[in-house]
Amino acid sequence: MGRAPTTGRGALGDLERYLERARRRRAGLSELERSSVTKSRQIARLSLQKHLRSRGDGDVGDALVIEGEDGPLRLAYKKRHSRRIVCLVGELSISRVGYAAPGHPSIHPLDAELCLPARSYSYEVQAKLARAAVCGPFDEAVHVVAELTGVAVPKRSAEQIILDAAADVDSFYERRAGGAKLTAGDLLLGAIDCKGIPMVKPTPAAPVVRRKKGEKPNKKKMATVAAVFATAPRRRTPDAVVASLFREAPPRRGPHKRPKDKRVWASLLAGKDSVITEVREEMTRRDPDRRHTWVTVTDGERALQRRVTASFTDATLVLDLLHVMEKLWKVGNALHPEGSPEAIAFVRERARRILHGQVSQVVKGFRSIVTKRKLKGQKAKTLTEVANYLYANRTRMRYDIYLANGWPIASGSVEKTPTYCQKDQQLF
Repeated sequence: MGRAPTTGRGALGDLERYLERARRRRAGLSELERSSVTKSRQIARLSLQKHLRSRGDGDVGDALVIEGEDGPLRLAYKKRHSRRIVCLVGELSISRVGYAAPGHPSIHPLDAELCLPARSYSYEVQAKLARAAVCGPFDEAVHVVAELTGVAVPKRSAEQIILDAAADVDSFYERRAGGAKLTAGDLLLGAIDCKGIPMVKPTPAAPVVRRKKGEKPNKKKMATVAAVFATAPRRRTPDAVVASLFREAPPRRGPHKRPKDKRVWASLLAGKDSVITEVREEMTRRDPDRRHTWVTVTDGERALQRRVTASFTDATLVLDLLHVMEKLWKVGNALHPEGSPEAIAFVRERARRILHGQVSQVVKGFRSIVTKRKLKGQKAKTLTEVANYLYANRTRMRYDIYLANGWPIASGSVEKTPTYCQKDQQLF
């Protein structure tokens, strides 16, 4: 085996020789791709390492003078240090001169010139890890980054990087000016929901032969999830919504107006009141003069509804249709075999009636079924609970009016929020 290349040019020659050997043995594209990417990283790493050496070590002379609390401070203790930085193309070694004084930490001028991170992972590696972590668990994020860049970040380091990345999120949104400019006729939508998040225990639970009743591998904690965005009205008919819910219509074609300046966030730490207040502040920031229609979509949890009602006295409150559908499926599956044509037809018909503004008739129908069929036990309990839920939320279920006005009736942005995190972690 030949000696490993020590320069970018040498690594480039190594890649060219490999490709020539691969040509002679007629190697496949997959092998060529994997090997070429690995060798290309080596070319980039060695070239970048050479460039960093050419930048010097930050030596500014015998001493470094900085502005201290009591005037100029002379840092005359001089020592050379080396740093290890892991970047997208591999590990780099940076040698730089540090200046210090008694009671004062070392200052390295080259660190400031190169904008080096405090951690041993470059900002680009940290940014890619943060983006990957938004989409799923830490384990998966670490795997994605390693697969795409070849950089293996330990899970514990990844967790700390993500927490640090989220430290300035609140202050960022507080300092922002107005969002995307709203046009005439735009709606301003706020969506608020609560989602159960499985908690990852610090240490794995001891294995058991069989868990006791009620025991689960991970307990859940409720996160408050919110979204704010502007959108143009989109009028639909109740029957069109039913056809879409039950996959009876082909996908809608033609241009679709995307939400404007959509912000989605969630927190396990902030309470419902705090998130609701933040939603109102965000909507006020975008429409301070209240020139647009405000619509707030929420789930039917009583504690959440009370808080939203108190805060949004001047907005239209809409019960998320997705939550209503879940309730209807509970009833359909209680009366008919789950997934059966009878259950589907039952739910479809009740959904159609509700979307046509006939909530009270559906409620009376559920209660009548309990009485006429003399239901007992769990079936009677399910139908009664769902009937009470629909009746309590009937003022927020005027879907026929909402659809005619072109208003949203479901918080799709909130429902798609990731539902996996670690204890005391904030999601964005």
